Amino acid sequence: MEKRVVGIVGVGHVGAHVAYTLGMMGVADEILLCDIKEKKLISETNDLNDAVPFMPNRVLYRSVDLAGLADCDIIVNAVGDIELCKNFNRDDELKNSVLQVAKIIPRIMDAGFNGIFVNITNPCDLITCEIANLSGLPRSQVLGTGTLLDSARLQHALSDVTGLDARSFSAYMIGQHGDHQFIPWSLLNFSGMTVEQFEKARGVKFQRDVIQEKAVKGGWVTVSGKWCTEYGIAGAAATLVRTILHDEKRILPCSVELDGEYGQQDLFVGVPAVIGRNGMEKVVELPLSEEEKEKFAEVVKALRINMEKARNLILESKEEA
Repeated sequence: MEKRVVGIVGVGHVGAHVAYTLGMMGVADEILLCDIKEKKLISETNDLNDAVPFMPNRVLYRSVDLAGLADCDIIVNAVGDIELCKNFNRDDELKNSVLQVAKIIPRIMDAGFNGIFVNITNPCDLITCEIANLSGLPRSQVLGTGTLLDSARLQHALSDVTGLDARSFSAYMIGQHGDHQFIPWSLLNFSGMTVEQFEKARGVKFQRDVIQEKAVKGGWVTVSGKWCTEYGIAGAAATLVRTILHDEKRILPCSVELDGEYGQQDLFVGVPAVIGRNGMEKVVELPLSEEEKEKFAEVVKALRINMEKARNLILESKEEA
């Protein structure tokens, strides 16, 4: 029987919750934790192992260095500094995240890693792209949580408005995990009914701008009270990991590389994709309306500006070294 091994780099608020959620979901057999703060790492590993008797399956948590992650099936990148997000802008994490990733990814690859990277670190789409560039892995083996969490926030908002369970409808956010994302309303459906059909049947009218605002800004509601997000993103990351390890062939909205889809190349962005044992197995190209295509183009423009910023930061850091 194969042993399923998942590594997590960075065990702060998010990384530690991902580790716990993976255990509670019974996703992995062994979870390897890595962090630059040694005391924090030891404490989290010990606490998680104390929780194992309450988990559905036996799982072993171990502390390792970067080289110790070489044989993982999947590595979740969760490095970062949430303090940098206090202006409610994920792009404020850009410099710190880019420089951290530039240090750790080459060391992991030098150790012989050839599995799948799942990135959480913000700005998610940009850092996922950097991991792909630094690792040299095929595009199927590098993906980020992207708009998976934002889609859950959209489902939360729609559930509040309709009183329906989220499994009663299909709804995605696409674009950047940040301010540049949107709801493709033309493709939303409620058990086969379009939005317009549902509104007519229920005698309601969605406040589309309000619902989109809740989906886009939902994370800041969480951050404003406790200065971090934990449960939602941990659930998103663990679901992505489970979908890969169990070869579910499930369509999930996440940050993946486009290679001609939506008329774009060399760009990571949040769109639905088929996820299975090989990671990202196929990008699902949605039949967007003309208005939605224009919105998507705006998203791409913003992402490419940030990509250029990241390249300049890496060049500057190399020159300083």
